[in-house]
Amino acid sequence: MKRIMTVTLNPAIDKTVTVDQLTVAGLNRIKEIRVDPGGKGINVAKVLLQFGSPVNAWGFQAGMEGQLLMQMLEEIGIPSSFFQTPGKSRTNLKVVDETTKQTTELNEMGQQPSDQAIREFLEAFEAEMKRTSILVLGGSLPPGLPQDFYRTLTEIAGKNGVRTLLDADGDALAAGIEAGPYAIKPNLHELQLLVGQQLTSDEAIVTAARKLLAGGTEYVAVSMGAEGALIVHREGTFRTRPFPITPISTVGAGDSMVAAMAHCMNEEMPIEEMVRWMTAAGSITASKPGTDVCTLDEVLRKLSEVEVTRV
Repeated sequence: MKRIMTVTLNPAIDKTVTVDQLTVAGLNRIKEIRVDPGGKGINVAKVLLQFGSPVNAWGFQAGMEGQLLMQMLEEIGIPSSFFQTPGKSRTNLKVVDETTKQTTELNEMGQQPSDQAIREFLEAFEAEMKRTSILVLGGSLPPGLPQDFYRTLTEIAGKNGVRTLLDADGDALAAGIEAGPYAIKPNLHELQLLVGQQLTSDEAIVTAARKLLAGGTEYVAVSMGAEGALIVHREGTFRTRPFPITPISTVGAGDSMVAAMAHCMNEEMPIEEMVRWMTAAGSITASKPGTDVCTLDEVLRKLSEVEVTRV
């Protein structure tokens, strides 16, 4: 079986700290600290590793922070190809308030890749396509990369028969869609920004999502947090509603949905089963602290509790 490639162009060291109650402009004493490799593509790779899917994580890394990222990926067991560039990789701080169960995120901009690193990445990326079945593109673009960079990667993948799952926002998402990725996974807010209007009903969301299928995209999966998801496909639309959870951190929940989608596509599962996996994975991850993600056993135990209806 060919591998799933995840691309994280703007990776991060995710530092998660827990406090009793976050006091703005005051002293906060940290109870717990957790450090993980982060960024959407890396989060997807972590979940795919849990699922037993063949995965390889790609991207850029810089400085001592980048070396630490590589060390953490190696310790986790994720094969990786990150291209070195001058400077330092970013660190993102997540502050978990135990009283309110809310997470505050402070994310750095990231490091601009050098022209040489970009050339080396693109050359190796195209060569790797012959060993790749599914490409997952996720997260923000680092400073200096053009907003159509995801479109470029999607076009290269398409020419090589590789299906692309795109999870981005803003201009990067809009430009990437022009290349006709196989699937996109905006949340409701991102979809509203993309279409330029408020979407206040399932019918409005489905109508907006269907317009995005015209460019060659096969799936538009719209995540809506505790309300579940709407997955729009050329052959039908599915509405999912998750089982009850106590949300602790939404960090990585959308990435878990993307990972489940990639895993199910790679395993050629039916659509109904795929949407069930996506919702179970996202919900379980949202019930975990910091950047912890769902496991295969947890997802399998909860699949039957996901409500799936055909719209």
